[in-house]
Amino acid sequence: MRRLAGVDVGGTFTDVAVWDAERGEVEIAKVLTTPDDPTRGVGEGLAQFGPDLDAVVHGTTLVTNALIERRGARTGLITTRGYRDVLEIGSELRYDTFDLFLVRPDPLVPRPWRLTVPERVGADGAEVVPLDDEAVRAAAHRLADAGVEAVAVGFFNAFRDPAHERRAVEVIRDACPEVTVCASSGVAPEIREYERISTAAANAYVQPLAGRYLRKLVRELDRPLLVTLSDGGIAPARVAAEQPVAL
Repeated sequence: MRRLAGVDVGGTFTDVAVWDAERGEVEIAKVLTTPDDPTRGVGEGLAQFGPDLDAVVHGTTLVTNALIERRGARTGLITTRGYRDVLEIGSELRYDTFDLFLVRPDPLVPRPWRLTVPERVGADGAEVVPLDDEAVRAAAHRLADAGVEAVAVGFFNAFRDPAHERRAVEVIRDACPEVTVCASSGVAPEIREYERISTAAANAYVQPLAGRYLRKLVRELDRPLLVTLSDGGIAPARVAAEQPVAL
């Protein structure tokens, strides 16, 4: 790559830095952020450097802001029978362990949109209760009819064997192709159901917003787009759109 652009979209300004490998120089520009359509500000900033850019690396707090401001999609959860309230039960961790009057934030998924289906995987990954495809299909239709835009699938012990979650995702996509869906085993494949399922719920909550934004940005840039992750790495826009909670 000869010229690589880095773009950071902030609440007030959009900053652009372009590295020229041949000259060993860095050029910078600052433009006003366009909150109604952040891609416009990105385009205005990059336009100052001409069309000769090989790739763009993009950092944004779009997902973080959407979570903090509760501006995500109407999200549902399909989980193992008996685990409907896992998002509210949570864990023993608190902002202030000794505050007896602590008010916890509402879950990203309201209780009416948290549905359960028959299925169970044991701690060793062996199937205990087969997945009921028709129950998943019925739950998907029920959520779609309620206006839900995104669904998180989070089954107990799915980190040991994600087969049930993957099948449920297939059923949901077939039944309601207009609904965005993600599985906890694909987002946070680790032990402890609350941490895994709450991460999947957060991912589903921002997935439609991030997907629309990144797809539009890719179309308008017409060049490779990489997105910075919260761990300091980067990922192709397609991957970032599927797992925006990692941004």
